[in-house]
This record gives sequence, structure tokens and C-alpha cells, in this order.
Amino acid sequence: MEQKVAVDLNRYLEDLERRILPEEELRLEQEWITFADGQCREEVFVPRRKTSKPSVVWPRVPINDAFKSYDLMILQQLAACSEHLQKGDGELLGIRSNYGTAIIPTMLGAEAFFLPEEADTLPGCRPFAGGREELLGILEKGEPDYGRGFAGKTFEMAERYLEVVKDYPKIRRFVHYYNPDLQGPLALTEMTWGSELYADLYEQEEAVEQALDFFTDIYIAFMKKWKALCPDFDGEHAVEWGLLHRGGTMIRNDAAMNISGEMYERFVSPRDQRILDVFGDCIHFCGQGHHYIDRVGKLRGLWGINLSQPEWNDMEVIYQHTIDQGILILGMPKEEVARARKEGRPLRGLVHCGASLAAWENKDRR
Repeated sequence: MEQKVAVDLNRYLEDLERRILPEEELRLEQEWITFADGQCREEVFVPRRKTSKPSVVWPRVPINDAFKSYDLMILQQLAACSEHLQKGDGELLGIRSNYGTAIIPTMLGAEAFFLPEEADTLPGCRPFAGGREELLGILEKGEPDYGRGFAGKTFEMAERYLEVVKDYPKIRRFVHYYNPDLQGPLALTEMTWGSELYADLYEQEEAVEQALDFFTDIYIAFMKKWKALCPDFDGEHAVEWGLLHRGGTMIRNDAAMNISGEMYERFVSPRDQRILDVFGDCIHFCGQGHHYIDRVGKLRGLWGINLSQPEWNDMEVIYQHTIDQGILILGMPKEEVARARKEGRPLRGLVHCGASLAAWENKDRR
């Protein structure tokens, strides 16, 4: 249950409200829309805003503490907005219900586990004790309870945030409450099924497909429910990690690095396509993706990708199947942009140089 922790949010909200410059944020939004629509005239998109220093000391709220109180999580998330304003970087201001990757699994009854406080990273979940059979049993029960587990907290925190900012018009307008981390059908299946999933891709194909379809349905239903509470930036664009993109969601394909391109096409691509057909969107992946990026690049309605570790990828292959085909790359670390430009690799105005606020990301990349 959410605990009542005394937090004077108003002093921080007042600080943020004072420092938000509407003319700067409107300019940035228009620059992002121009980039997202493929109309950037520069070789690389590197947005910036005027710096604005805080008048109060914003506290650091450890992730484990943020899970104890909606107000503490709001404070933790708004502190990132304060940092954007102080540094003068070009990411749009945004916060989310920061409950990590286990939002949907805990909604189905998976057990969450927290890391020690010194790790300061988001919790995960354990696979169902009964593995495949337990998951398949849950599939047969029908409609899940969206108030259960971290899913319930995700919606309740958004409701709390909307309540506390109602008297702060600039925050309401320019701090975007973006989509929670719902992962994607493959990652959700892995988290609840367990690592046996990878052998069962060969040995239990029908059961795997059943689970992937189930999680695709849940993803779409959850996202529709979420958007009713927290609508997108506009009818054509959404904000994620401060990055504005076309479409309405960003699928996290973090588990796809563990399978071949052929397996991605066979099992994952049809489910990603179903989500794309509903929302139009972007795809994020950690680790290597060059082995299946050719399949990703063929998806209808894909506007962009966000990858976490270019140094683990054959970036020429990535570029050939993304920006060379008109698909944007968002959140590219400056080191890779510098390398590509030094080697004369055209980036076509379709690469954003910056870093998204993934929870694990090294601070020197922010």
C-alpha cells in the first residue's frame, strides 16, 4: 500500500513553475515536431534550451524510497525536470509513473523483487513459480485486474500528480506525463514464463504464440486505458523520456537481443505490428539489435528507434535499415554521433543527439 510520507511538494512545484519559460518550451516543442516529422534541416538534431537555475535545493530521492509514497515519486521525477532546466539541455520536460518493467507482470500476480538501496535501480519481478503452466492457466482466466500490483500504483500516482499540479498552469502544460514502462509482448512473456521460454520457442511453439498474443492484447488494452487518463502530446506525437516522436507508444524490445532475426520475424514481428497498427510508434531495444533490425525496419507505421548501446552494434547495419529508410533514431549518445560524423557517415537530419533518461544510464551520458 502507498504510505503517507510528509513531503512539501509545493515549494518544489513553485520553483519549477517559476523557472519554466513558455517561449523556450514552445520553441523546443516546435523543433521536436519538425525533427519527428523528418523535416530537420541540420545533419544532426541537437536541441537546447536556456538554462534556469533552481532557487531551492532539490533532494535526491532513492528509487526504493519513491516506491513508498506517490509524493516522493513525484518529487523524484520532477527533480529530473529541474535538472533539464538547470543544464539547459533539449529534452522536453516529462515524468512517468516510475514503477519499472514489472507493471504488467505484477498485475497478473508475479512477485516483485527490490534491489538493495545502494543499487538505486528499479525493481524487477520473478517468473511464476509454475512457469509456463501457471502462465497458461492465467491466460484462461480472462480480463486482468488493472488495479492490482504496480499497475494500480501506476494509475493512482498519475491521478495524484494531476491533483497536485492543478494550480500550476505551466507545469500542467509543459511537463508531459508519459507512458509507463509496459515493455513488449516478448519481454513480458519472458518475465513471467522464465528463461525456459527460449527452449520452448522450439518445443512449445503453440503455447508461446498463445502467450505472446495474450500480452499483445493486454499491452493494447492497458495503453488505451492509460491514454484516457494521460493523453498524448497531440493526435500525432507522443513524448517518451523527453523525446518527442510520431505515434503513440514505444515498445521495449529488450528481450529480442536473445533471439535470432528469424525468431524475431516468426514470433515477435507480428505482435509488434499489431501494436503499431493501433498506435503507430517507436521501438526501443537494449543490447544488440543489428541482427534483426532489417525485420524491424520493415514494420508498417514505425517512425523511429531508440537504442541504448550503439557500441554493441554494427552501426552501419543499423543506419542502413533506419535512417537510410527514413526511420529516425532518438536518444543517440554523443560519442556515436561524433564517430559517425568523423567517418563521413551521413546522418540525414534523422538522428537526435542526446540521451534518454533510462534508469540505469550512466550520468555522464545524460
